[in-house]
Amino acid sequence: MANKYDTDLTGKTAAVTGGGGILCSRMAEALAARGAKVAILDLRPEAAQKVADSIVASGGVAKVFACDVLDKASIEAANAAIEAEFGPINILVNGAGGNHPKGTTFREHLTLEQIVSPVAGQQSFFDLDPAGIQFVFNLNFIGTLLPTQVFARAMAQSGAGTIINISSMNAFKPLTKIPAYSAAKAAVSNFTQWLAVHFSKVGVRVNAIAPGFFLTDQNRGLLTNPDGTWTPRGNTILTHTPLGRLGEPDDLVGALLWLVNDAAAGFVTGAVIPVDGGFSAFSGV
Repeated sequence: MANKYDTDLTGKTAAVTGGGGILCSRMAEALAARGAKVAILDLRPEAAQKVADSIVASGGVAKVFACDVLDKASIEAANAAIEAEFGPINILVNGAGGNHPKGTTFREHLTLEQIVSPVAGQQSFFDLDPAGIQFVFNLNFIGTLLPTQVFARAMAQSGAGTIINISSMNAFKPLTKIPAYSAAKAAVSNFTQWLAVHFSKVGVRVNAIAPGFFLTDQNRGLLTNPDGTWTPRGNTILTHTPLGRLGEPDDLVGALLWLVNDAAAGFVTGAVIPVDGGFSAFSGV
């Protein structure tokens, strides 16, 4: 007898934006391993192709599609190509996102010295570039909204589909130094709840996964020293994570496969699921 909790995605098409990244590539592989045909969407064709090649080598079905999540025409072109190759999209993982130095303060806390004696290259809150803030916000929030507008249309028309947005611990507790990224991910969580209600009458479920701290290409230099030891920021994160370690990409797979399983999670929509080793539950004391 088939077990409804054993996720079977045979015959379904999944699109993963940011699919060439460390975390989203693992999600793409997990979806393919359960039978989905996976569209790997990324602006970095080399990274995305490695993911697709790995999936195909393991017996799955995957193909790379160029896509700029901030350009609706690019997304529409990708959607047309995916439908021609695999059929309409049933699962969307909005994984594209990231931070930028122009949306980051040099220090964790503002001091009077930074105001009266500013140092070149050590930007305070007052030096933040609005264009940098906007870039980070657009990449994370608009880069979730636009793909949803394009890829979810067929889902709504067919009366079935599931969307997984990628939020962050920054949405629960804003981290020091990265106000733009924190605000953008808070917007993603809020948007997830809004979309869940908005799409509730057309059979489309919308949820989000909020990863805790995972070592990626973007944060490696912030969390580890060249010799592999932890930086002070990395140590702070570890001491505030009750399970005492950073996450591994595989740690996201269980939540993902549960949320995309209509039989197991059919009554789950509008949820933001922390996968964080207890970080969001810890008060620091």
